[in-house]
Amino acid sequence: MSDSSYEPWLLGIAFNPAAPSDVLIRLMDPAAGEAGPLMCAGRDLPDAALDAALYHPDRRIRQALALNQHVDASRLAPLATDPSGLVRACLARGPLGFRRWVRPLPDDILVTLLTAQDGGEDNKVSAADIVGELAASRHIPESFYRSLAGREHPALRVQATFRWASLTPEEREALLHDPDPEVRKSAQESRWVLDPEAVEAKLPSMGARNEPWVLGSCALSPAVVEQCFADGTAPALVWNPHIPADAVARLARHPDAGVRLLAAARPDLGPDLVDELDKDPDENVRTRVRLHPFPRTWAECWAIRMVIGHGTDCLLPFAAPNPEPGPDWFAACAVSEEPVLRRVAANSPLLPADLVETLARDDDEEVRIRLACRHPLAPPRLLLDVFVTRPVHRPHLLTLSGFPRTGWAHLIGHPDPEVRALAAADPALPDPPVDDPDESVCRAAAANPSLTPEALEPLLTHPRTARGAATNPSLPVARMHALLDRCLNGPA
Repeated sequence: MSDSSYEPWLLGIAFNPAAPSDVLIRLMDPAAGEAGPLMCAGRDLPDAALDAALYHPDRRIRQALALNQHVDASRLAPLATDPSGLVRACLARGPLGFRRWVRPLPDDILVTLLTAQDGGEDNKVSAADIVGELAASRHIPESFYRSLAGREHPALRVQATFRWASLTPEEREALLHDPDPEVRKSAQESRWVLDPEAVEAKLPSMGARNEPWVLGSCALSPAVVEQCFADGTAPALVWNPHIPADAVARLARHPDAGVRLLAAARPDLGPDLVDELDKDPDENVRTRVRLHPFPRTWAECWAIRMVIGHGTDCLLPFAAPNPEPGPDWFAACAVSEEPVLRRVAANSPLLPADLVETLARDDDEEVRIRLACRHPLAPPRLLLDVFVTRPVHRPHLLTLSGFPRTGWAHLIGHPDPEVRALAAADPALPDPPVDDPDESVCRAAAANPSLTPEALEPLLTHPRTARGAATNPSLPVARMHALLDRCLNGPA
């Protein structure tokens, strides 16, 4: 390897799990290029390296750390008051790109971001911009939203008013009479969503983009409901919990089987409508109404809705229904004869271990895939199987703490390079294939901890294996420093 091609060493050492803090801190030097920011965003960091990154003078290092999903989120609290608004915005937004699961931020960080009076000394973003990033990030857990109405800081109670329909009557009343004038003003401005006449007056000015949300979640006047049936927008009403009983009946008897299918899942169907739908000419409608015995709740209906219509390769972000059904209901779903209900159970990360083992052996492939992607106790054999057979889920599976890093040796001859690469990194593999035709497999083989320090030396000088060898935890710390000396200071 030429002296001018140091990037593989820098990137390899940056992600070497055995690299101590003094090594990692050296990579935060601007001379290390992108290795420092990539490291701070993409891996867990030992305490001393984390402290150095939290207070590093280079804003890029702090911004990268703010996007980190591997460090204990509570350790990132200093970034919530970082002098740079760009750093705070990164913390609020979280990692770029699509992720099926985003780690919630702790309450103290959320409070700090939501109550800030400014957007940082660099004047690049405003406090409102940062709140907007946070609101769109999925970083806020539902439990925090539910606590907002009772929070001490007025700005948090203002945030509570934006979810007016989710509040209890007592919480709404308290916010309308809040001692803080801004909270009272926001509560008055938000209450329209449950006022049918106010919704009717406001609807024409809402625009086509917001109309589906209004029709699907707000209290509607008889005139608005009637207009929906007249102009063909009645399907938007199917999941609105505020529509009157006669509108529910009209949806259940709608000429479109797709509308009847959705109406069949509502928890407020009367016995006569249940009987009608049980005899519906459409088989899917009949199945849907029988799928979930009465009585049922909105939470249970939402949990089922999150499964129906989404196949084995569904990549929708993970979200719990709000409110979430109780654990007994999920347990009952897990032993149901209906595959759809077992898929619903597999979606719950709180399912007990005995039922996890049962679902891991389920005949329905979608049950097994959902369990592998969602449950922290999913057995390693299942995670391995889903990784091999369903490539679309691989990026998510690799982020799971329980994903197995050994037990892959039998797959070293697999035709898929992604599978071979994991097999090549298996410490149980007696002879890692550092000369595989695929470069990613060579890199993974060079990172295999079964290799000795002596075996790593020639690999460090080859372009196809240099990065993997620098990532190898068998690489002595003194050798890491020597490589960094060469990268950062040039040849002696």
